[in-house]
Amino acid sequence: MRVVGEGNGRRVLFVAYPLLPVSEDSSGGAEQVLWTLGRELKTRGSRITVAACSGSEVAGSLYATGVPASGSLGSARMHETRLAAQCMELVSVRESIGAGFSLVHDHSGSFFADAHVHRLQAPVLATLHLPRSFYPAGFFNRLAPNVHFNCVSKSQLKSFLDVPRMMGHVNNGIALERFPVQTRKQDYLLWLGRICEEKGTHTALDVAEKTGLPIVIAGAVYPLAYHQSYFEYEIAPRLQRLGSQAQFVKSPSFATKLELLRNAKAVVITSTAEETSSLVAMEAAACGTPVIAFRRGALSEVVESGVSGMLVRTEEQMCAALEAIHRIQPSACRDRAEKNFSAERMASDYERMYGKVLARSQGTAPPAQFERIAA
Repeated sequence: MRVVGEGNGRRVLFVAYPLLPVSEDSSGGAEQVLWTLGRELKTRGSRITVAACSGSEVAGSLYATGVPASGSLGSARMHETRLAAQCMELVSVRESIGAGFSLVHDHSGSFFADAHVHRLQAPVLATLHLPRSFYPAGFFNRLAPNVHFNCVSKSQLKSFLDVPRMMGHVNNGIALERFPVQTRKQDYLLWLGRICEEKGTHTALDVAEKTGLPIVIAGAVYPLAYHQSYFEYEIAPRLQRLGSQAQFVKSPSFATKLELLRNAKAVVITSTAEETSSLVAMEAAACGTPVIAFRRGALSEVVESGVSGMLVRTEEQMCAALEAIHRIQPSACRDRAEKNFSAERMASDYERMYGKVLARSQGTAPPAQFERIAA
């Protein structure tokens, strides 16, 4: 049973990554977590505002920060600067009329580092979605005293323990009711996510070629020049070579993604980065679909080898694992998802963390309405 304070009236500003809209169709992990968490917290009485680019569809109120990005890393930097300025203006206006935010929850990866964040009356909790190596050297120096941090897995946290005001970790979660289990599978492999070099999309196509299995590549190419170049030189030629054996589904809707997940023989995760989490693996498990993943970062926390999938170290091992994937039972995958990956658990964990952040910023014990007990 979950004990909650009724109508806590807490005002929370979510700050999104500024390049692409936030919606149920988002392909980026940070955007998906923001969308799911905002939806869950709104049902619990929090008043949610989301600062995100135009075209976003969110729980609560949308504060549109401009059109999505396109083109280059320079364009991304411009959008990050604009996002920070507009968020500061929003918070300042809300504070001036006595309707300030209780807390700012930053999922953008950059807002917390803005030079003016120290002026906010509300504390900032910045969720770090990326591996430590993805942040520039010195990025966590000279932080504003009202900025706090959390990670999204135990393995990620180990590399951020030196960051000031690190509050710990909250494992990501998904809305389990949106991912019904399916026991009968088709014969194709599925690769799902952001199409970029560190996600190893090309390796999934190579595995399909070596095993002779059909594959669906479903995902988005972000509006960054180096992502687009990777698709042009590494992915497009492989798709052409494989012909009818490979299908590319560009920026799938949620409904399309769900059907692909539920019917796949297996989901392959070929990331070369130290993954901090994996929503794809969680969603696959909820649908009863096994995952074969490289043993990188937090993937060993999400995929239980022999239960919800298999963890491997090489492309050759991934090919071999596919021959034994029939041993993984859909019911075991679903059980693992229900025990570990619920959005309700994630929201309860964040509410507890909000209470700790507010208590630290005010020098008091956590308010009772922020304590959540999940059984």
